[in-house]
Amino acid sequence: MDALLRAQEAAAPEVGRGRLAEYIPSLAAVDPRQFGMVIASCDGQVHVIGDADVPFSVQSISKVFTLALVVAAEGERIWERVSREPSGNPFNSLLQLDQEAGRPRNPFINAGALVVTDRLHSLTGNGYGALRDLMRGESGRADVGSDPEVARSELEAGHRTSALAHLLASYGNLECPVDQVIDQYVAQCALSMSCRELALAGLFLARDGVLSDGTPLLSARQTKRVNAVMLTCGTYDSAGEFAYRVGLPAKSGVGGGILAVIPDRGVACVWSPALGPSGSSAAGLAALDAFTTYSDWTVF
Repeated sequence: MDALLRAQEAAAPEVGRGRLAEYIPSLAAVDPRQFGMVIASCDGQVHVIGDADVPFSVQSISKVFTLALVVAAEGERIWERVSREPSGNPFNSLLQLDQEAGRPRNPFINAGALVVTDRLHSLTGNGYGALRDLMRGESGRADVGSDPEVARSELEAGHRTSALAHLLASYGNLECPVDQVIDQYVAQCALSMSCRELALAGLFLARDGVLSDGTPLLSARQTKRVNAVMLTCGTYDSAGEFAYRVGLPAKSGVGGGILAVIPDRGVACVWSPALGPSGSSAAGLAALDAFTTYSDWTVF
């Protein structure tokens, strides 16, 4: 695919530029000079370039899948506890959460994801297990799981996550014990997967919610709405810039991955660990910008 080669060329000057997620010690030790990208289409084609089969920490990309599981289980009810607006603030802001009486601005900032994780755990009895099973089934890799070293590292350094969870609880917006929610949340973020696996796992978002075995996880209407929130909120306080340059629903993570959806066409997943100012992969943004510029895989 020529557009994929163009994407690699555009990303090359950005690979290794930026910073690693230094506040999570195990992520700070990753080689920043890696780059991989995968395009998985709804008709079964998979195009791969670079380090696309190297596992990495999915971090906040997992939030899309936990949200999908909660919406699949009980429809619109989660929106009674979480809003759907861009935050305009850093993803781990305590100030905004306190100002807005414990209702997170959207499900992809950390406070919102904690509420979604809390609800998934209440619904299933094991939110992490439900997410892990979905990722195993859709990626085709039966041993997908949480990296214990990353999880330990995150728990030890997760003072702000803990503060957010306690603040949510103080406003009555958690159902489960705070420590339980944090453990579940960290385990979900510490999932280790490759670009290829993540792209395959996310294909249901391009297929109107239909899983790889043909069963629906979400309705077409629900899928449209999850994708819409990804477009407006999936890349934190740079969502406007990302939409301007890339023009796709997407979710980034501080592990350096970005998952982007092209409805009815397929999914793109790119990974390069060095992050730009907003906490998303600098090379990944450049790659997706070029890919949508030189292909017709765009929603605009």
